[in-house]
Amino acid sequence: MSIGPRTIRPGVEWLGAIDWHRTLFDALIPLPEGTSYNAYFVRGGTRCALLDTVDASQQDALMRQLDALPPVDVVVSHHAEQDHSGALPAVLARYPRAELVCSPKAARMLPDLLEIDPARVRAVADGETLDLGGRALRFVHLPWAHWPETMGTWLDDERILFPCDLFGSHRAASELFAGDDPRVIEAARLYYAQIMMPYAAALTKHLDRALELGPSIIAPSHGPVHDEPVGILRAYESWLRDPPLNKVVLGTVSMHGSTEEMASILTAELMARGVAVEPFDLTAGRLDRLASALVDAGTIAICAPTVWGGPHPHAAAAAYVINGLKPKAGFVAVVGSYGWGGKAAEKLGALLGDTEAEFLPPVLVKGAPRAEAASSLAALAATIAEKHAAAGWTARRRPRSHHGE
Repeated sequence: MSIGPRTIRPGVEWLGAIDWHRTLFDALIPLPEGTSYNAYFVRGGTRCALLDTVDASQQDALMRQLDALPPVDVVVSHHAEQDHSGALPAVLARYPRAELVCSPKAARMLPDLLEIDPARVRAVADGETLDLGGRALRFVHLPWAHWPETMGTWLDDERILFPCDLFGSHRAASELFAGDDPRVIEAARLYYAQIMMPYAAALTKHLDRALELGPSIIAPSHGPVHDEPVGILRAYESWLRDPPLNKVVLGTVSMHGSTEEMASILTAELMARGVAVEPFDLTAGRLDRLASALVDAGTIAICAPTVWGGPHPHAAAAAYVINGLKPKAGFVAVVGSYGWGGKAAEKLGALLGDTEAEFLPPVLVKGAPRAEAASSLAALAATIAEKHAAAGWTARRRPRSHHGE
């Protein structure tokens, strides 16, 4: 049974699909709470606009919802990725006179990704407005949130920001609005960590723009609608602007127990010095939880044995992911055991080459760790604690004020 249109404000309705059972996104990102594909319908005095569509797998749900609404005159594509644009060909076929508007970069991308006639596409400038008859849409370019062509829409009369993926969350929920539900912020943190964090520099500018607009509602393209947007804006301020915590994210893979023992020694030494440790079994493949922990980690430690002259493949995969996510961590440490030789530390360093973190001297031992290894791990823990203290990183985040609130 399809969900019908749901009213956000007079003349503004949610459309889309709730994908309760999807478990993986991009064949990479775990979806422990499913997801939603949000589209929005805005009615003006003379024209109606559809903001985004849905994944092609869910287009029948969108079409049934459109049955209950007036014809679409304008289709706004905020983002060319197929989970939002997948149903565009079907929508354009249904409304042959509707114009498709998007950013200039999206205008070049959409015909490449989908069967769309370039003649149907009109590029709009940043800040350009589109009159619907007594109600206007203003387009806000949001490059690298998280593709280069992304944009959003601002509805001034209701002060609603439609920012596409920005401020979104992979969370299937029966509730339309997020309210102050902490589960939504946690889901948004997971979303930020896995999708948005690599583009933090661009996002900081977009956050400032959102704060200047002062939305009463933020309606993203995934997850619940933020009817109390101060919560998500405050969260993004923390994720983007706050310094790291006095915390080590410690990922471990061990074949015969030696590296696991080293990780245990390092954990105990860090704890003894007041450094929080968040351990991860790198064989478990929980990318979402690892990424979330990286948002505010001061140091990343990878504990891995040597295989084929380099790091264990699970450690190499984790390093590749960390490098792509570009967390704000200030330091990286490599710990491990080897049988006869290899270049595990050097190869992990190369895999992490795009991070801006300082690499601490590695602790590598031949075979099982003994007294000398324990001493080296204690020294590493002391170095990490000293560097965190020198940077002024605390164990817990202090509350952030929100523009005088």
